Amino acid sequence: MKKNDIFELEITDMGTDGEGIGHYDGMTFFVKDALIGDVITARATKLKKNYGYARVEEIKTPSTFRVEPQCELHKRCGGCQIQALSYEKQLEFKNNKVRNNLMRIGGFSEAKLDSKMQPPVGADNPYRYRNKAQFPVGYDRDGNIVTGFYASRSHNIIPVEDCRLGVPQNKEILDIIKEWMNECGITPYDENTQKGLVRHVLIRYGFTSKQIMVCLVINGDSLEEKRRGGNAADILCERLSKIDGMTSISYNINKENTNVILGKKTVCIWGRPYIEDTIHLLSYPDFTPQGTGITYQISPQSFYQVNPKQTEKLYSTALAFAGLTGNENVWDLYCGIGTISLFLSQKAKQVYGVEIVPQAIEDAKNNAKLNGITNAQFFVGKAEEVLPQFYENAKKTEKITDDAASTGRTDMLRPDVIVVDPPRKGCDEKCLDTMLAMSPERIVYVSCDSATLARDLKILCEEKYELMKWQAFDQFSHTGHVETVVKLSLKKDTPKIEVTMEPEEESNYTPQEKATYSKIKEYVKEKYGVNVHTSYIAQVKRMCGLDMGENYNKSKKGNPEVKQCPQEKVEYIKDALKHFKLI
Repeated sequence: MKKNDIFELEITDMGTDGEGIGHYDGMTFFVKDALIGDVITARATKLKKNYGYARVEEIKTPSTFRVEPQCELHKRCGGCQIQALSYEKQLEFKNNKVRNNLMRIGGFSEAKLDSKMQPPVGADNPYRYRNKAQFPVGYDRDGNIVTGFYASRSHNIIPVEDCRLGVPQNKEILDIIKEWMNECGITPYDENTQKGLVRHVLIRYGFTSKQIMVCLVINGDSLEEKRRGGNAADILCERLSKIDGMTSISYNINKENTNVILGKKTVCIWGRPYIEDTIHLLSYPDFTPQGTGITYQISPQSFYQVNPKQTEKLYSTALAFAGLTGNENVWDLYCGIGTISLFLSQKAKQVYGVEIVPQAIEDAKNNAKLNGITNAQFFVGKAEEVLPQFYENAKKTEKITDDAASTGRTDMLRPDVIVVDPPRKGCDEKCLDTMLAMSPERIVYVSCDSATLARDLKILCEEKYELMKWQAFDQFSHTGHVETVVKLSLKKDTPKIEVTMEPEEESNYTPQEKATYSKIKEYVKEKYGVNVHTSYIAQVKRMCGLDMGENYNKSKKGNPEVKQCPQEKVEYIKDALKHFKLI
């Protein structure tokens, strides 16, 4: 087999990003835009020892799951990797993606997962669901101003007039902005020369409120300057404000040579600096409306789920899994603008939210006031720093102060429920350790990446928790992404047999404390001055023949994130296991 060789390939599986997988002449091939069940003519594009990549030359026999996509640009754009796959098969693919990661990385048995699985939650309408879109601005080959999306793995703009995942108003807004740029002599930003003014157009839409926000990301200090025809900002606002629902027009300053879209400063030039939208509480598991909802103020920088209809189902499920009765104290980690926190506050005694972005915390506090919620308190900082600090302070004192860094409270020390909704990288190890130390009765984990979810559940369930329920959600129809909500419960103490023993007279035996992962780490740190990862302890326990239970991933193959424990740390951990009389 050589590069550019053409061969026939049957697609028998799909990869994590929706690419087709087939086998030919002892090699595994990954093929973009091929679907399970397709028989294709493939062209080899990249070859390794046992696997390779190919592209579709011709679909000889289309899969029975193949449908006609609504967008003719979906292959070039690359944003909708599986738009050509029937929606029912998309749900099956995403559910299997979560299930496979929980087995392969998390070490859960197939029987366990199937017994705890809830049916995947699909969208009522898998098109026109996005309430947010970010369009890069540039030139095409003929020098015309274009807006669209970057082609896969590049910064080449594919002109997109009307993305079928976004709202129809996007096209009208983009047409006005392009016409305004041409008339006023305003240039798009060029990444190569770092010249030009307009970098991106950010549009947000409130599905409940029908309010619209437009924010131009610019490579400059202001839009308010004289251009052909007058003040550029005034001209733009006059035209955009005629669109029904227009509520906020602003510009964001980003003069850095970076792939990060938004800069730190945003200036509102028309209307309000935010829009509002409402997420409604639904009953679980039938997702019928309950008549109540939480209204949120959303700024250009706010993290807010892009699929509001599915978000109502997602958050209602998280609330149901939390099992709140009105008497519970809850931590909400990675809380953003308080979306889940304020949902939880409806049925909790007290909610504490943590988020690293200061503006998001300000938004969360404003959202609490907006909804008349008084039992939610928010703190700025990294979850992996704020939570441990509260835990340590709460052990020392019950004094309550206004200083978040020194506040210590017993209800913070022993919460009933912890809810986590981390970024794709998952929870920080320090954060996981503190959650284990706090030992809430329930943990609800909301995940946008099932691989890091599985990694974190492995740690939590090896020591103290039991998987009770998991459910996949299609938040991003026609893409390879999937959200998951998981319910964990604290393991109940196993029944103990009372045995009375008379120690020998000269015995110096004293009972040892329980050898938790945290205690083993503390022992190694104190004695040897080094930190050891939870996964290292698990590896050494297995080396020593200790029972790891059904949640231990015995095979590390296919999981490149798991590193082997260095030999010197193996000896340190073995010493700790001896100290705690485990070996």
